[in-house]
Amino acid sequence: MPLDFGYADAGATRARRSQRNHLAGTSAEASVARRYLAAGYVQIACRWRGKGGEIDLVFADRGGGYVFVEVKTARDFDSALARISPRQVTRIHMAAQEFLGDCPAGLDSETRFDAALVDGQGRIEILEGALLGY
Repeated sequence: MPLDFGYADAGATRARRSQRNHLAGTSAEASVARRYLAAGYVQIACRWRGKGGEIDLVFADRGGGYVFVEVKTARDFDSALARISPRQVTRIHMAAQEFLGDCPAGLDSETRFDAALVDGQGRIEILEGALLGY
């Protein structure tokens, strides 16, 4: 009888966890998008990907500016915020520069970089301008 060390099952477990995380992230992004839309923003992109990286959500505000949003989920808001690293913020800024390159006002566009945190109960906390302090 062959010995089973559970390695085959470990791959399946990782795949399920990855799928669950993907679905949770997609759901959180949709919830955050609804919050911005209800506040009068216009959604421009979801999971916009450029050479510099990915931006979870991009909105236009009433004044013609752009809001770039990083969505993070965790059991509580502090844990979600802790998942945003300085390196990730740099990548988001690089991607935003690339995005703005195709906009009418280019890099002169008004911008804001928000962190949208979603806790384990689905509550949302939006920190406007939170991704500039790095």
